[in-house]
Amino acid sequence: MIRATLAALALSLGLASAGSAQTAIFERFTYQGHSIEQVKPKAGEYLNPIISGYYPDPSVTRVRKDYYLVNSSFAHFPGLPIFHSTDLVHWTQIGNAIDRPGQLDMTGRAVSEAVFAPDISYHGGIFYIVNTCVQCRGNFVITAKDPAGPWSDPIWLPFEGIDPSLYWEGDRAYIVNNRAPAEPPRYDGHRAIWIQEYDWRAGKMVGESTQLVNGGVDLSKKPVWIEGPHIFKKDGYYYLTAAEGGTSVNHSQVVLRSKELRGPYVPYANNPILTQRDLDPKRPHPISAAGHAELVQTQNGDWWATFLATRPYAEDYYNIGRETFLLPVTWKDGWPIILDRGKTVPWTVTKPRQPASPPPKLPTSGDFGYTDEFDGDRLAMQWIGVRPPKAPFYTVANGTLRLNVGAALGDRQGVPGFVGRRQQHAVADVSTIVDFSPARDGARAGLVAMQNDYAYLFFGVTRIDGQPRIALYTRQGKNTRDEAAPETLVASAPLDDKGPVTLSLHAKGGTMAFDYNVGGRTMALKNDLDVRFLSTARAGGFVGTVIGPYAYTPQ
Repeated sequence: MIRATLAALALSLGLASAGSAQTAIFERFTYQGHSIEQVKPKAGEYLNPIISGYYPDPSVTRVRKDYYLVNSSFAHFPGLPIFHSTDLVHWTQIGNAIDRPGQLDMTGRAVSEAVFAPDISYHGGIFYIVNTCVQCRGNFVITAKDPAGPWSDPIWLPFEGIDPSLYWEGDRAYIVNNRAPAEPPRYDGHRAIWIQEYDWRAGKMVGESTQLVNGGVDLSKKPVWIEGPHIFKKDGYYYLTAAEGGTSVNHSQVVLRSKELRGPYVPYANNPILTQRDLDPKRPHPISAAGHAELVQTQNGDWWATFLATRPYAEDYYNIGRETFLLPVTWKDGWPIILDRGKTVPWTVTKPRQPASPPPKLPTSGDFGYTDEFDGDRLAMQWIGVRPPKAPFYTVANGTLRLNVGAALGDRQGVPGFVGRRQQHAVADVSTIVDFSPARDGARAGLVAMQNDYAYLFFGVTRIDGQPRIALYTRQGKNTRDEAAPETLVASAPLDDKGPVTLSLHAKGGTMAFDYNVGGRTMALKNDLDVRFLSTARAGGFVGTVIGPYAYTPQ
Protein backbone atom coordinates (compact mmCIF):
# COMPACT_ATOMS: atom_id res chain seq x y z
CA MET A 1 0.00 0.00 0.00
CA ILE A 2 2.86 2.39 0.82
CA ARG A 3 4.49 1.71 -2.54
CA ALA A 4 1.15 2.31 -4.25
CA THR A 5 0.73 5.60 -2.43
CA LEU A 6 4.23 6.74 -3.39
CA ALA A 7 3.53 5.78 -6.98
CA ALA A 8 0.31 7.79 -6.94
CA LEU A 9 2.16 10.77 -5.49
CA ALA A 10 4.84 10.49 -8.18
CA LEU A 11 2.14 10.34 -10.83
CA SER A 12 0.29 13.37 -9.44
CA LEU A 13 3.33 15.57 -8.90
CA GLY A 14 6.29 14.12 -10.63
CA LEU A 15 5.49 13.25 -14.23
CA ALA A 16 6.19 15.63 -17.07
CA SER A 17 3.12 17.10 -18.68
CA ALA A 18 2.96 17.20 -22.43
CA GLY A 19 2.51 20.77 -23.55
CA SER A 20 4.02 23.65 -25.41
CA ALA A 21 5.43 25.48 -22.37
CA GLN A 22 9.17 25.64 -21.96
CA THR A 23 10.96 23.45 -19.49
CA ALA A 24 13.32 24.96 -16.91
CA ILE A 25 16.08 22.70 -15.61
CA PHE A 26 17.33 23.15 -12.03
CA GLU A 27 20.37 21.54 -10.47
CA ARG A 28 21.12 21.50 -6.79
CA PHE A 29 19.29 23.51 -4.13
CA THR A 30 21.41 24.71 -1.23
CA TYR A 31 20.25 26.23 2.05
CA GLN A 32 22.33 27.53 4.95
CA GLY A 33 20.54 29.14 7.91
CA HIS A 34 21.59 31.03 11.02
CA SER A 35 19.60 32.46 13.92
CA ILE A 36 20.03 36.12 14.80
CA GLU A 37 20.03 35.44 18.54
CA GLN A 38 22.88 32.87 18.40
CA VAL A 39 22.07 31.10 21.68
CA LYS A 40 23.99 27.90 22.41
CA PRO A 41 22.57 25.20 24.70
CA LYS A 42 24.81 23.70 27.40
CA ALA A 43 25.29 20.00 27.93
CA GLY A 44 21.97 18.47 28.95
CA GLU A 45 19.95 21.32 27.46
CA TYR A 46 17.90 21.76 24.29
CA LEU A 47 17.31 24.86 22.17
CA ASN A 48 13.99 26.53 21.36
CA PRO A 49 12.35 26.44 18.90
CA ILE A 50 12.49 22.68 18.50
CA ILE A 51 11.14 22.94 14.92
CA SER A 52 12.17 26.23 13.38
CA GLY A 53 10.43 28.14 10.63
CA TYR A 54 6.89 27.83 9.35
CA TYR A 55 5.66 24.90 11.48
CA PRO A 56 2.72 26.34 13.46
CA ASP A 57 -0.13 24.91 15.56
CA PRO A 58 1.76 21.86 16.85
CA SER A 59 -0.30 18.91 18.09
CA VAL A 60 1.52 16.07 19.83
CA THR A 61 0.55 12.59 20.98
CA ARG A 62 2.46 9.77 22.69
CA VAL A 63 2.20 6.10 21.76
CA ARG A 64 4.17 4.18 24.40
CA LYS A 65 7.74 5.51 23.99
CA ASP A 66 7.17 7.31 20.70
CA TYR A 67 5.92 10.85 20.09
CA TYR A 68 4.22 12.10 16.95
CA LEU A 69 3.63 15.74 16.02
CA VAL A 70 1.65 17.39 13.23
CA ASN A 71 1.59 21.03 12.08
CA SER A 72 -0.73 23.24 10.04
CA SER A 73 0.12 23.68 6.37
CA PHE A 74 -2.83 25.76 5.05
CA ALA A 75 -2.99 25.63 1.22
CA HIS A 76 0.51 24.25 0.74
CA PHE A 77 0.82 20.75 -0.70
CA PRO A 78 1.74 18.16 0.35
CA GLY A 79 0.32 19.16 3.70
CA LEU A 80 0.09 18.33 7.39
CA PRO A 81 3.74 17.33 7.98
CA ILE A 82 4.14 14.47 10.46
CA PHE A 83 7.18 14.27 12.76
CA HIS A 84 8.49 11.52 15.07
CA SER A 85 10.64 11.70 18.20
CA THR A 86 11.47 9.66 21.27
CA ASP A 87 12.77 12.55 23.38
CA LEU A 88 10.50 15.49 22.42
CA VAL A 89 13.59 17.43 21.30
CA HIS A 90 14.95 15.81 18.14
CA TRP A 91 12.27 15.50 15.46
CA THR A 92 12.36 13.73 12.11
CA GLN A 93 9.70 14.27 9.48
CA ILE A 94 8.27 10.90 8.45
CA GLY A 95 5.50 11.94 6.08
CA ASN A 96 2.71 14.28 5.04
CA ALA A 97 -0.85 13.34 5.91
CA ILE A 98 -2.24 15.19 2.86
CA ASP A 99 -0.16 13.79 0.02
CA ARG A 100 -2.68 13.02 -2.75
CA PRO A 101 -4.40 15.72 -4.82
CA GLY A 102 -7.68 13.88 -4.49
CA GLN A 103 -7.78 14.07 -0.68
CA LEU A 104 -8.71 17.76 -0.48
CA ASP A 105 -9.89 20.17 -3.18
CA MET A 106 -8.19 23.50 -2.46
CA THR A 107 -9.08 25.15 -5.76
CA GLY A 108 -9.35 28.89 -5.26
CA ARG A 109 -8.02 28.77 -1.73
CA ALA A 110 -5.65 31.53 -0.69
CA VAL A 111 -2.34 30.37 0.75
CA SER A 112 -3.48 31.10 4.33
CA GLU A 113 -6.77 29.22 3.97
CA ALA A 114 -7.40 25.45 3.83
CA VAL A 115 -5.99 23.18 6.58
CA PHE A 116 -5.89 24.88 10.00
CA ALA A 117 -4.75 23.53 13.38
CA PRO A 118 -4.72 19.71 13.09
CA ASP A 119 -5.02 17.43 16.12
CA ILE A 120 -3.35 14.02 16.20
CA SER A 121 -4.32 11.15 18.49
CA TYR A 122 -4.09 7.36 18.70
CA HIS A 123 -6.66 4.73 19.63
CA GLY A 124 -6.88 0.99 19.12
CA GLY A 125 -4.01 0.72 16.66
CA ILE A 126 -5.21 3.63 14.51
CA PHE A 127 -3.92 7.20 14.26
CA TYR A 128 -6.47 9.97 13.89
CA ILE A 129 -6.13 13.53 12.64
CA VAL A 130 -9.14 15.79 13.03
CA ASN A 131 -8.83 19.07 11.19
CA THR A 132 -10.52 21.95 9.37
CA CYS A 133 -10.27 22.88 5.71
CA VAL A 134 -11.27 26.54 5.81
CA GLN A 135 -13.39 27.57 2.81
CA CYS A 136 -13.33 23.95 1.57
CA ARG A 137 -15.92 21.65 3.12
CA GLY A 138 -15.28 22.33 6.80
CA ASN A 139 -14.18 19.84 9.47
CA PHE A 140 -12.97 16.32 8.79
CA VAL A 141 -11.26 13.21 10.16
CA ILE A 142 -8.53 11.18 8.46
CA THR A 143 -6.98 7.96 9.75
CA ALA A 144 -3.87 5.81 9.25
CA LYS A 145 -2.41 2.62 10.65
CA ASP A 146 1.08 4.05 10.16
CA PRO A 147 1.64 7.75 11.01
CA ALA A 148 3.99 7.96 8.04
CA GLY A 149 0.97 7.21 5.85
CA PRO A 150 -0.93 6.60 3.77
CA TRP A 151 -3.75 8.55 5.42
CA SER A 152 -7.35 8.01 4.42
CA ASP A 153 -9.59 10.32 2.46
CA PRO A 154 -11.52 12.72 4.70
CA ILE A 155 -14.64 11.83 6.62
CA TRP A 156 -16.52 15.14 6.60
CA LEU A 157 -18.21 16.32 9.77
CA PRO A 158 -21.45 18.37 9.96
CA PHE A 159 -20.60 21.09 12.50
CA GLU A 160 -19.25 24.58 11.81
CA GLY A 161 -16.17 26.19 13.31
CA ILE A 162 -12.46 25.39 13.42
CA ASP A 163 -9.74 23.69 15.46
CA PRO A 164 -11.38 20.36 16.37
CA SER A 165 -9.56 17.89 18.62
CA LEU A 166 -10.38 14.38 19.80
CA TYR A 167 -10.70 13.37 23.45
CA TRP A 168 -10.74 9.63 24.08
CA GLU A 169 -12.37 8.15 27.17
CA GLY A 170 -12.22 4.39 27.14
CA ASP A 171 -13.74 3.31 23.86
CA ARG A 172 -15.70 6.51 23.33
CA ALA A 173 -14.52 9.60 21.46
CA TYR A 174 -15.53 13.24 21.74
CA ILE A 175 -14.73 16.18 19.50
CA VAL A 176 -14.19 19.56 21.10
CA ASN A 177 -13.86 22.62 18.89
CA ASN A 178 -14.35 26.35 18.32
CA ARG A 179 -17.88 27.23 17.18
CA ALA A 180 -20.22 30.22 17.30
CA PRO A 181 -21.65 30.92 20.76
CA ALA A 182 -25.18 29.85 21.74
CA GLU A 183 -26.29 33.48 21.49
CA PRO A 184 -25.81 36.34 19.04
CA PRO A 185 -22.12 37.32 19.15
CA ARG A 186 -21.58 40.28 21.48
CA TYR A 187 -18.41 41.55 19.75
CA ASP A 188 -15.95 40.69 16.99
CA GLY A 189 -14.01 37.59 18.01
CA HIS A 190 -16.73 36.28 20.36
CA ARG A 191 -16.55 32.52 19.94
CA ALA A 192 -17.24 29.45 22.08
CA ILE A 193 -15.94 25.95 22.77
CA TRP A 194 -18.32 23.03 22.21
CA ILE A 195 -18.19 19.25 22.68
CA GLN A 196 -20.05 16.42 20.97
CA GLU A 197 -19.58 12.66 20.85
CA TYR A 198 -18.00 11.16 17.74
CA ASP A 199 -18.88 7.59 16.73
CA TRP A 200 -15.49 6.58 15.39
CA ARG A 201 -16.77 3.23 14.15
CA ALA A 202 -19.49 4.83 12.00
CA GLY A 203 -17.54 8.03 11.30
CA LYS A 204 -20.31 10.38 12.39
CA MET A 205 -21.32 12.76 15.18
CA VAL A 206 -23.91 11.48 17.65
CA GLY A 207 -25.88 12.93 20.54
CA GLU A 208 -26.21 16.53 21.63
CA SER A 209 -23.66 19.32 21.38
CA THR A 210 -22.78 21.09 24.62
CA GLN A 211 -21.26 24.55 24.95
CA LEU A 212 -18.38 24.37 27.43
CA VAL A 213 -16.92 27.88 27.28
CA ASN A 214 -18.65 31.06 26.14
CA GLY A 215 -16.21 33.68 24.87
CA GLY A 216 -13.28 32.69 27.05
CA VAL A 217 -12.10 32.80 30.64
CA ASP A 218 -14.08 35.94 31.55
CA LEU A 219 -16.85 36.98 29.15
CA SER A 220 -17.20 40.37 30.86
CA LYS A 221 -13.74 41.30 29.58
CA LYS A 222 -14.69 40.47 25.98
CA PRO A 223 -12.04 37.79 25.35
CA VAL A 224 -11.44 37.06 21.68
CA TRP A 225 -10.79 33.98 19.57
CA ILE A 226 -11.01 31.18 22.10
CA GLU A 227 -9.70 28.32 19.93
CA GLY A 228 -7.38 25.33 19.66
CA PRO A 229 -9.08 23.43 22.54
CA HIS A 230 -7.81 20.17 24.01
CA ILE A 231 -9.22 18.06 26.86
CA PHE A 232 -7.32 15.60 29.06
CA LYS A 233 -8.11 13.97 32.40
CA LYS A 234 -5.94 13.93 35.52
CA ASP A 235 -6.68 13.12 39.17
CA GLY A 236 -10.43 13.13 38.71
CA TYR A 237 -10.60 16.42 36.80
CA TYR A 238 -11.20 17.13 33.14
CA TYR A 239 -8.84 19.88 32.03
CA LEU A 240 -9.72 22.06 29.05
CA THR A 241 -6.87 24.10 27.62
CA ALA A 242 -7.30 26.57 24.79
CA ALA A 243 -5.67 29.53 23.11
CA GLU A 244 -7.16 32.98 23.72
CA GLY A 245 -6.44 36.45 22.34
CA GLY A 246 -5.68 35.68 18.71
CA THR A 247 -2.52 34.21 17.24
CA SER A 248 -0.50 37.45 17.16
CA VAL A 249 1.12 39.44 20.01
CA ASN A 250 -1.89 39.00 22.35
CA HIS A 251 -1.78 35.22 22.06
CA SER A 252 -2.07 33.18 25.26
CA GLN A 253 -2.97 29.77 26.64
CA VAL A 254 -5.66 29.33 29.29
CA VAL A 255 -6.95 26.38 31.31
CA LEU A 256 -10.26 25.44 32.92
CA ARG A 257 -11.33 22.28 34.72
CA SER A 258 -14.43 20.33 35.67
CA LYS A 259 -15.44 17.17 37.52
CA GLU A 260 -17.72 16.29 34.60
CA LEU A 261 -16.79 16.04 30.94
CA ARG A 262 -19.60 18.36 29.86
CA GLY A 263 -18.94 20.87 32.61
CA PRO A 264 -19.39 23.28 34.18
CA TYR A 265 -15.75 24.30 33.64
CA VAL A 266 -14.11 26.64 36.13
CA PRO A 267 -11.19 28.80 34.92
CA TYR A 268 -7.85 28.88 36.69
CA ALA A 269 -7.66 32.04 38.82
CA ASN A 270 -4.19 32.94 37.51
CA ASN A 271 -4.81 32.47 33.79
CA PRO A 272 -3.15 32.61 31.34
CA ILE A 273 -0.74 29.73 31.89
CA LEU A 274 1.39 30.89 28.95
CA THR A 275 1.74 34.29 27.27
CA GLN A 276 4.32 36.90 26.29
CA ARG A 277 1.88 39.77 25.72
CA ASP A 278 2.69 41.56 29.00
CA LEU A 279 6.42 41.87 28.27
CA ASP A 280 8.29 44.85 26.84
CA PRO A 281 8.11 44.47 23.05
CA LYS A 282 11.48 46.25 22.79
CA ARG A 283 13.31 43.58 24.76
CA PRO A 284 16.32 42.14 22.88
CA HIS A 285 15.70 39.07 20.73
CA PRO A 286 12.09 38.54 21.83
CA ILE A 287 10.06 35.39 21.55
CA SER A 288 6.51 36.56 20.91
CA ALA A 289 2.93 35.39 20.28
CA ALA A 290 3.23 32.26 22.45
CA GLY A 291 0.12 30.08 22.65
CA HIS A 292 -1.84 27.29 20.95
CA ALA A 293 -0.34 24.70 23.30
CA GLU A 294 -0.99 21.01 23.76
CA LEU A 295 0.07 19.14 26.89
CA VAL A 296 1.45 15.60 26.80
CA GLN A 297 2.46 13.28 29.62
CA THR A 298 5.63 11.22 29.21
CA GLN A 299 5.89 7.55 30.09
CA ASN A 300 7.66 8.49 33.34
CA GLY A 301 4.90 10.85 34.43
CA ASP A 302 6.38 14.23 33.49
CA TRP A 303 4.30 16.80 31.62
CA TRP A 304 5.42 18.93 28.67
CA ALA A 305 3.77 21.36 26.30
CA THR A 306 4.36 22.05 22.63
CA PHE A 307 3.18 25.45 21.44
CA LEU A 308 3.70 28.04 18.75
CA ALA A 309 5.59 31.31 19.05
CA THR A 310 7.46 33.73 16.79
CA ARG A 311 10.95 35.27 16.63
CA PRO A 312 10.64 38.83 15.29
CA TYR A 313 13.81 40.40 13.88
CA ALA A 314 12.43 43.90 14.54
CA GLU A 315 9.20 45.14 16.15
CA ASP A 316 6.62 42.52 15.10
CA TYR A 317 8.30 41.65 11.80
CA TYR A 318 9.09 38.01 11.12
CA ASN A 319 9.24 36.44 7.66
CA ILE A 320 9.68 32.80 8.65
CA GLY A 321 6.28 32.20 10.22
CA ARG A 322 5.17 30.74 13.51
CA GLU A 323 7.36 27.99 14.95
CA THR A 324 7.15 25.00 17.30
CA PHE A 325 8.46 25.43 20.87
CA LEU A 326 8.64 23.11 23.89
CA LEU A 327 8.48 23.81 27.64
CA PRO A 328 8.02 21.67 30.76
CA VAL A 329 4.70 21.85 32.61
CA THR A 330 4.62 22.21 36.39
CA TRP A 331 1.58 21.51 38.55
CA LYS A 332 0.52 23.93 41.30
CA ASP A 333 -2.53 23.29 43.51
CA GLY A 334 -4.02 21.03 40.88
CA TRP A 335 -3.41 23.38 37.93
CA PRO A 336 -0.89 23.06 35.06
CA ILE A 337 1.52 25.97 34.52
CA ILE A 338 3.60 26.26 31.35
CA LEU A 339 5.23 29.59 32.18
CA ASP A 340 4.71 31.99 35.09
CA ARG A 341 3.36 35.42 34.15
CA GLY A 342 6.06 37.96 33.40
CA LYS A 343 8.70 35.40 32.46
CA THR A 344 10.17 35.17 28.98
CA VAL A 345 10.08 31.94 27.03
CA PRO A 346 13.58 30.56 27.60
CA TRP A 347 15.84 29.81 24.68
CA THR A 348 17.49 26.86 26.44
CA VAL A 349 15.89 24.34 28.81
CA THR A 350 16.98 21.14 30.54
CA LYS A 351 16.13 18.19 28.32
CA PRO A 352 13.21 15.90 29.17
CA ARG A 353 13.99 12.71 31.10
CA GLN A 354 13.61 10.64 27.97
CA PRO A 355 15.74 8.19 25.98
CA ALA A 356 17.65 10.39 23.55
CA SER A 357 16.66 10.35 19.91
CA PRO A 358 19.62 10.30 17.54
CA PRO A 359 20.10 13.72 15.94
CA PRO A 360 18.10 13.75 12.69
CA LYS A 361 19.89 13.76 9.36
CA LEU A 362 18.04 16.99 8.60
CA PRO A 363 18.11 19.17 11.75
CA THR A 364 15.05 21.15 12.75
CA SER A 365 16.61 23.41 15.39
CA GLY A 366 19.63 25.70 15.71
CA ASP A 367 21.89 26.68 12.82
CA PHE A 368 21.92 24.18 9.99
CA GLY A 369 22.10 23.75 6.25
CA TYR A 370 21.50 21.16 3.56
CA THR A 371 21.95 20.52 -0.14
CA ASP A 372 19.37 18.75 -2.27
CA GLU A 373 21.00 17.24 -5.36
CA PHE A 374 17.63 16.11 -6.78
CA ASP A 375 18.71 12.49 -6.61
CA GLY A 376 16.17 9.76 -7.20
CA ASP A 377 12.85 10.17 -8.95
CA ARG A 378 10.83 12.31 -6.50
CA LEU A 379 11.28 15.30 -4.27
CA ALA A 380 11.99 14.91 -0.57
CA MET A 381 8.94 15.22 1.69
CA GLN A 382 10.00 18.70 2.87
CA TRP A 383 9.25 20.22 -0.56
CA ILE A 384 5.86 21.91 -0.90
CA GLY A 385 3.90 23.73 -3.57
CA VAL A 386 0.81 25.91 -3.61
CA ARG A 387 -2.48 23.97 -3.73
CA PRO A 388 -2.75 20.36 -4.93
CA PRO A 389 -2.10 20.13 -8.68
CA LYS A 390 -4.72 18.79 -11.05
CA ALA A 391 -2.00 17.98 -13.59
CA PRO A 392 1.69 17.09 -13.18
CA PHE A 393 4.12 19.95 -13.61
CA TYR A 394 7.58 18.61 -12.76
CA THR A 395 9.95 15.65 -12.98
CA VAL A 396 12.94 14.65 -10.89
CA ALA A 397 15.53 12.60 -12.77
CA ASN A 398 19.27 12.39 -13.38
CA GLY A 399 20.10 14.90 -10.67
CA THR A 400 17.79 17.59 -12.03
CA LEU A 401 14.42 19.11 -11.30
CA ARG A 402 12.49 20.02 -14.45
CA LEU A 403 9.60 22.48 -14.20
CA ASN A 404 7.20 23.23 -17.01
CA VAL A 405 3.44 23.70 -16.95
CA GLY A 406 2.05 25.95 -14.24
CA ALA A 407 -0.20 28.91 -13.57
CA ALA A 408 1.07 32.41 -12.94
CA LEU A 409 1.71 33.45 -9.36
CA GLY A 410 -1.41 35.12 -8.07
CA ASP A 411 -3.81 32.93 -10.05
CA ARG A 412 -5.67 31.28 -7.17
CA GLN A 413 -7.67 29.09 -9.51
CA GLY A 414 -4.44 27.44 -10.67
CA VAL A 415 -1.27 25.86 -9.33
CA PRO A 416 1.98 27.73 -10.06
CA GLY A 417 5.00 25.89 -11.41
CA PHE A 418 6.66 26.31 -8.03
CA VAL A 419 8.11 24.02 -5.37
CA GLY A 420 9.91 25.34 -2.33
CA ARG A 421 11.32 24.76 1.10
CA ARG A 422 10.49 26.74 4.22
CA GLN A 423 12.84 29.56 5.18
CA GLN A 424 13.68 28.44 8.71
CA HIS A 425 16.07 31.18 9.82
CA ALA A 426 16.05 34.97 9.74
CA VAL A 427 19.57 34.78 8.28
CA ALA A 428 19.68 32.41 5.32
CA ASP A 429 21.60 31.85 2.09
CA VAL A 430 19.79 30.00 -0.69
CA SER A 431 21.09 29.08 -4.13
CA THR A 432 20.26 26.98 -7.16
CA ILE A 433 21.47 26.46 -10.72
CA VAL A 434 18.98 27.08 -13.52
CA ASP A 435 19.24 26.41 -17.24
CA PHE A 436 16.55 28.27 -19.15
CA SER A 437 16.36 30.18 -22.45
CA PRO A 438 13.17 32.27 -22.47
CA ALA A 439 11.49 32.02 -25.88
CA ARG A 440 9.07 34.92 -25.38
CA ASP A 441 8.71 38.05 -23.31
CA GLY A 442 7.48 37.28 -19.82
CA ALA A 443 8.79 33.71 -19.74
CA ARG A 444 10.83 33.24 -16.57
CA ALA A 445 12.60 30.68 -14.41
CA GLY A 446 14.49 31.11 -11.17
CA LEU A 447 13.94 31.43 -7.43
CA VAL A 448 10.75 32.66 -5.80
CA ALA A 449 10.45 33.70 -2.16
CA MET A 450 6.75 33.60 -1.41
CA GLN A 451 4.63 34.59 1.59
CA ASN A 452 1.31 34.35 -0.25
CA ASP A 453 -0.24 34.68 -3.70
CA TYR A 454 0.24 38.47 -3.70
CA ALA A 455 3.38 38.89 -1.58
CA TYR A 456 6.44 37.37 -3.25
CA LEU A 457 9.62 38.09 -5.16
CA PHE A 458 11.07 36.48 -8.28
CA PHE A 459 14.81 36.41 -9.02
CA GLY A 460 16.04 34.70 -12.17
CA VAL A 461 16.13 34.50 -15.95
CA THR A 462 13.47 36.17 -18.08
CA ARG A 463 13.05 38.01 -21.39
CA ILE A 464 12.24 41.73 -21.55
CA ASP A 465 11.71 43.54 -24.87
CA GLY A 466 13.06 40.56 -26.75
CA GLN A 467 16.30 40.31 -24.74
CA PRO A 468 17.25 37.71 -22.12
CA ARG A 469 17.96 39.29 -18.74
CA ILE A 470 18.55 38.53 -15.10
CA ALA A 471 15.71 40.24 -13.25
CA LEU A 472 14.31 40.83 -9.79
CA TYR A 473 10.56 41.43 -9.47
CA THR A 474 8.53 42.02 -6.33
CA ARG A 475 4.83 41.99 -5.56
CA GLN A 476 4.03 43.59 -2.24
CA GLY A 477 0.45 42.74 -1.38
CA LYS A 478 -0.69 44.08 1.99
CA ASN A 479 -2.98 41.16 2.76
CA THR A 480 -3.67 37.66 1.59
CA ARG A 481 -6.26 38.77 -0.99
CA ASP A 482 -4.61 41.92 -2.37
CA GLU A 483 -5.15 41.04 -6.01
CA ALA A 484 -4.62 44.67 -7.04
CA ALA A 485 -1.03 44.69 -5.79
CA PRO A 486 1.16 45.28 -8.88
CA GLU A 487 4.30 43.37 -9.78
CA THR A 488 7.31 45.72 -9.96
CA LEU A 489 10.63 45.29 -11.76
CA VAL A 490 13.23 46.20 -9.12
CA ALA A 491 16.43 45.53 -11.08
CA SER A 492 17.66 43.75 -14.20
CA ALA A 493 20.86 43.14 -16.13
CA PRO A 494 21.66 41.78 -19.61
CA LEU A 495 22.30 38.07 -19.85
CA ASP A 496 24.76 37.57 -22.67
CA ASP A 497 25.99 34.03 -21.99
CA LYS A 498 23.79 31.05 -22.66
CA GLY A 499 23.80 28.09 -20.33
CA PRO A 500 23.35 27.54 -16.61
CA VAL A 501 23.10 30.46 -14.19
CA THR A 502 23.73 30.14 -10.47
CA LEU A 503 21.26 32.23 -8.50
CA SER A 504 21.87 33.14 -4.86
CA LEU A 505 19.78 35.13 -2.43
CA HIS A 506 20.95 36.19 1.01
CA ALA A 507 18.37 36.98 3.68
CA LYS A 508 19.21 38.93 6.80
CA GLY A 509 16.15 39.78 8.84
CA GLY A 510 14.17 42.32 6.83
CA THR A 511 16.60 42.63 3.90
CA MET A 512 17.82 40.44 1.06
CA ALA A 513 20.72 40.62 -1.38
CA PHE A 514 20.85 38.92 -4.79
CA ASP A 515 23.78 37.78 -6.91
CA TYR A 516 24.27 35.47 -9.88
CA ASN A 517 27.12 33.61 -11.51
CA VAL A 518 27.42 33.19 -15.29
CA GLY A 519 30.47 31.76 -17.02
CA GLY A 520 32.49 31.75 -13.79
CA ARG A 521 31.81 35.42 -12.96
CA THR A 522 29.73 36.40 -9.92
CA MET A 523 27.81 39.68 -10.14
CA ALA A 524 25.50 41.44 -7.70
CA LEU A 525 22.08 42.45 -8.98
CA LYS A 526 20.63 44.07 -5.86
CA ASN A 527 21.79 44.62 -2.28
CA ASP A 528 19.76 45.47 0.82
CA LEU A 529 16.29 45.05 -0.67
CA ASP A 530 13.68 45.75 2.00
CA VAL A 531 11.72 42.49 2.21
CA ARG A 532 9.48 43.28 5.14
CA PHE A 533 6.65 42.79 2.65
CA LEU A 534 7.38 39.07 3.16
CA SER A 535 6.56 39.39 6.86
CA THR A 536 3.23 38.38 8.34
CA ALA A 537 2.86 41.93 9.65
CA ARG A 538 2.76 43.27 6.07
CA ALA A 539 1.40 40.37 4.03
CA GLY A 540 -1.10 39.06 6.55
CA GLY A 541 -2.04 35.42 6.93
CA PHE A 542 -0.65 32.57 8.99
CA VAL A 543 2.21 31.06 6.98
CA GLY A 544 5.92 31.74 6.50
CA THR A 545 8.16 32.43 3.54
CA VAL A 546 8.75 29.48 1.22
CA ILE A 547 11.70 29.67 -1.21
CA GLY A 548 12.32 27.53 -4.25
CA PRO A 549 12.41 27.02 -8.02
CA TYR A 550 9.71 28.53 -10.21
CA ALA A 551 9.01 28.54 -13.92
CA TYR A 552 6.32 30.22 -15.98
CA THR A 553 5.62 30.75 -19.66
CA PRO A 554 2.78 33.08 -20.69
CA GLN A 555 0.37 31.45 -23.11
